[in-house]
Amino acid sequence: MSGDQPAETGTHEDGPAASGGTVSYVLQQFPEKLALVKLPVGAEVPSWAESSSLFSVTATATETTLICAGRNVPTKQVAHKGLVAFSVQGPIPTEATGVLAALLVPLAEEQISVFSISTFETDWVLVPSGATERAAEAWRRHGHTVRPAVPVGASRAPREREPRAGNGTDKPPRPTGRSRKDPQSDQQPDRRSGSSSSEKRKR
Repeated sequence: MSGDQPAETGTHEDGPAASGGTVSYVLQQFPEKLALVKLPVGAEVPSWAESSSLFSVTATATETTLICAGRNVPTKQVAHKGLVAFSVQGPIPTEATGVLAALLVPLAEEQISVFSISTFETDWVLVPSGATERAAEAWRRHGHTVRPAVPVGASRAPREREPRAGNGTDKPPRPTGRSRKDPQSDQQPDRRSGSSSSEKRKR
């Protein structure tokens, strides 16, 4: 989705028009700290790799790269930690051009190093955690919008508590007076005398 051609004119989603009439984008900032991890060729995903807002495994003929939550990455592991992810609000059409150019040029002007990755529907930009505010301001100056990411499912309304069956309220039913620990509580009363069958046998 990067492309070398200039970005199209107009706007994307609900973002304001960028300077120069180019496309503006809405970026969502995720709170987790991620890590870019280098693994050997053909390596499997290690057990300490924990999923986060972005979890990715990229394998080539020369290396395997893992992006995961940084909290459990071993200290001795070759990795670049402390990255914050921004995703472009999508979906972005596959024929779109200049998307990464519109997002990376403002960061290059601010001397902010980046890592980028593309998914089927959008692009992600990872920046050092210490440069997140500078990155957000650089994007805003170029007409883009930066906002906190909304967790998936957060917009769903909470389900109402259903009343307990039998009494129509949330209160627990009253105890019956029988105790499961009392072996005589399950004795059936004798219909003729009104005494329990165990008492009748004793007489």
